[in-house]
Amino acid sequence: QVQLGESGGGLVQAGGSLRLSCAASGRTFSNYGMGWFRQAPGKEREFVAAINWRGSRIYYADSVKGRFTISRDNAQNTVYLQMNSLKPEDTAVYYCAAVRGLPNSDYDRSVSYDYWGQGTQVTVSS
Repeated sequence: QVQLGESGGGLVQAGGSLRLSCAASGRTFSNYGMGWFRQAPGKEREFVAAINWRGSRIYYADSVKGRFTISRDNAQNTVYLQMNSLKPEDTAVYYCAAVRGLPNSDYDRSVSYDYWGQGTQVTVSS
């Protein structure tokens, strides 16, 4: 079992930055691939970014590429999402997720992940 807890969300103006953190406990964190997803009101949950256990494979949704950066610190059992140049359309609840062994092709599907955090709200004002 892996427990995940997100933090770092908040209200920011367009063009601003936020850094989300996801702290993991339970199983050996370094065995797990990690993902960030988001869900806006009335919309389906969508993929944002993913990283494998040692950071050698990183993926981004096209909508955030060049603005967001995913990283992890296995010693701290934490994965991060640095979000720059935020836009109002980035407003959503952001979730981190974990899977034992990041899949090669389905890393962007929420069903591929076994554990989820409770989410943190990010609101970008125009």
